[in-house]
Amino acid sequence: MATGTVQQMFLAGSWQASASGETFDATSPATGELIAAIPQGDRDDARRAIDAARTAADGWARLTAFERAAKMHAVGDVIESRREDLARTLTLDQGKPLRTEAYDEVDELVEYWRSAAEDAKRLTGELPNSISPGKRVMLVRRARGVVGVISPWNWPYTMPAELIAPALACGNAVVWTPAPSTAVCAIALARCIADADLPAGVFNLVTGPGPVVGDEIARNPGTDGIGFIGSTATGRHVAQAAAGKAALIEMGGNGPLVVMDDANVSAAVEATLTACYLCAGQSCTAGERILVHRAVQDEFVEKLARSVTERILLGDPFEDATTMGPVNNEGVAVKMDEHVTDAVDRGAALVSGGARAEGYPTRLYWQPTVLADVPADARVAVDETFGPVAPIVTIDSLEHAIELTNASPYGLLAAIFTGDLNHGLQFADRVRTGWVNINESSNYWEAHLPFGGRAGSDSGIGRVGGNHVMQSFTELQTVVLTPPR
Repeated sequence: MATGTVQQMFLAGSWQASASGETFDATSPATGELIAAIPQGDRDDARRAIDAARTAADGWARLTAFERAAKMHAVGDVIESRREDLARTLTLDQGKPLRTEAYDEVDELVEYWRSAAEDAKRLTGELPNSISPGKRVMLVRRARGVVGVISPWNWPYTMPAELIAPALACGNAVVWTPAPSTAVCAIALARCIADADLPAGVFNLVTGPGPVVGDEIARNPGTDGIGFIGSTATGRHVAQAAAGKAALIEMGGNGPLVVMDDANVSAAVEATLTACYLCAGQSCTAGERILVHRAVQDEFVEKLARSVTERILLGDPFEDATTMGPVNNEGVAVKMDEHVTDAVDRGAALVSGGARAEGYPTRLYWQPTVLADVPADARVAVDETFGPVAPIVTIDSLEHAIELTNASPYGLLAAIFTGDLNHGLQFADRVRTGWVNINESSNYWEAHLPFGGRAGSDSGIGRVGGNHVMQSFTELQTVVLTPPR
């Protein structure tokens, strides 16, 4: 993509400028260069997209599941053919290391489209019994109509895809607005969808500020369902704006990675590297708290510090040796500044890192950081830091680990390392999180499995993953058949 290229939105089957003609700059967190001028959509643009989707929705829903599946596979084909360009765009726009992360996200993106195609073919209803002799009852899954999708910047290809692909595959038209800070990635993905030749209006992309475009999509009566992935604060606003509609809301996490006294410490360290430094720690399933039993804490800290020094290599994300790039935006960098400072001020020991790195093209390169003896009430252990830091909190027992886990308002994912299966299962039984990994990193998931927050937490409602997401994007129609008399 040429530097400073003026991009367009995709509405009603064509690429268009915003109604106002205004744009905003997309700047690379990796290089600091101006990548593109992005259309600054507004409420009128969102309404135009919604109108186009409403016009197209009925015809799209009337296609067979197999016809829609063929289109989903066509999107996957286009993505595969553009793997190199998509990966490089991801590195430039988001900051992920090309070799160790960007290619993997593009490959996973293909699988989301192919999985949605196959899951839609197998979406079934039911044939419950009737109390009346001779009658037959059919419960048929129907598309909701128009689904609005609001997606974040940390996984700018796969996270929107885990909503968009199944929504389309089961017969809905879609209006998508992405996070502005990775809008270049969003447009690159939208071009793949557009070039798969879906009917005009079935898929629409509107770029612009979330409080404007996202709010309009959520509250406009023309959308029948909303899929959101992002921060807790924004998710709450979206849920309120979408009140009365089907809503799948995945929000933040602060789930711990627990290391018990009988754990394989080396395996736990390996998992922590993934938990805390994959995507520079910018993941809702990141190891936001590492709860380590006092009996193995010294060994764990020593091994983790050595592994971080040797294996987490901060640098130019286009270089093959780099394993961690910059954080995506200044908001994340500032939060890291504040949270690390707060922890040290409260008595935490700075083991490694602890500041922004010097000598890079932008101020978004943050050193991979390890903090030991972190107070349980420090901001880095309570809030969602969303950066490359491993905050180690000391625990004394399994009961202590469960207590600290459940003290958090979040309820997305937790992980535990233990040599005792009973302890692992007891932990899973008692913590209030939607997902628990036993002897695996908090950043381990499988795309076909149901993923989301526990009820009553700040981590959202509903489940993404495989055909589970299709339960939110379809509804049951009851058909009672009485034979002719």
